[in-house]
Amino acid sequence: MSEPWAIEVRAPGKLYVAGEYAVVETGFPAVLVAVDRYVTVQVKSSDDTGHITSDLNAGSWLEWYRRDTDMVIEPDEAPFSFVLAAMRIVEEAARELGESLRIFDLNITSELDDDSGRKFGLGSSAAVTVATIRALCELYDLDLSRLEQLKLALLASIEVQRSGSGGDVAASMFGGWIAYTAFDRAWAREQRAAGHSVVELLKTEWPGLSVNRVAPPADLRLLVGWTASPASTSRLVGGVQSRKTQGGMDYPQFLAESARCVTSLVSGLNDGDNEAVFAAIRRNRELLRQLGERTGITIETPKLRHLIETAEEHGGAAKTSGAGGGDCGIVLISNDADIDGLLASWERADIRVLNLYVHQPEGGVEQ
Repeated sequence: MSEPWAIEVRAPGKLYVAGEYAVVETGFPAVLVAVDRYVTVQVKSSDDTGHITSDLNAGSWLEWYRRDTDMVIEPDEAPFSFVLAAMRIVEEAARELGESLRIFDLNITSELDDDSGRKFGLGSSAAVTVATIRALCELYDLDLSRLEQLKLALLASIEVQRSGSGGDVAASMFGGWIAYTAFDRAWAREQRAAGHSVVELLKTEWPGLSVNRVAPPADLRLLVGWTASPASTSRLVGGVQSRKTQGGMDYPQFLAESARCVTSLVSGLNDGDNEAVFAAIRRNRELLRQLGERTGITIETPKLRHLIETAEEHGGAAKTSGAGGGDCGIVLISNDADIDGLLASWERADIRVLNLYVHQPEGGVEQ
């Protein structure tokens, strides 16, 4: 009989509510919510060879072993780039804290895609990074706060991708509704290149980085529609970044307007002012629509536009979520609105409602 899994950690998916595209710039805000679809990571000790298995990427797997303290990976490590980056950063911290490195098996299961493997756009890369970080911190008995674990996850993430804000990582780490501002990725890479230890960076205040709780809307329902058309966030964000100074694009004005919009949304949520919340959602939708037009990037696809317009017809406030280009749209709508009618119109347009609920907050953001 195989040994049971000693550690099991799950991390939730996320949805962007407002602030997309601007949040990739240092210090600019976004609002996100963690949702109750999960990536689960299980860990148990192994002997000479460790194994990583997953139901992601068509059931991919790899073996690894140690040469001294180094990981030696076989075969191709590409499907597990975020997992391996998370493993390496936790083990770097563990060595600095005097822990002996171990060999272990790690298994990943995900609820963030459909039965055919198409992703819903709920942040599977962030969730698997967070779940791996937390599971290995438990394996090595590292006494780190949630904020310090977030920093580990962000350091892992920038080893794999250049353009992410880290908001999805923060939502997956802390749960609930959060307001997030992005850290300075260039600064973090410079600190690493200069030889600063991981533990030193965990104790340092990071330029731009902040996470704060936001009050959930008390009498509004969050609806999520999936267009069944997966989108590439890195491609879309990279496209905007490469064109942000071209043509008639006033990018600094977009950033300023986005920040004002997110600030208004946070105030509306915290004050229970639904009209302010609706106005901020609609304003952010318009800002993103204009950004797409001026950069030539398709953020609001025809199906997402239909999702939004039908939600507005039924009394809700709606927009794309995340980078757009497919994936999901979100709606905030009164509980006494004609929600059944809205969902019926989505069904006729082949828009699938995702039955998602908020993953409740975990850990204090100040810890």
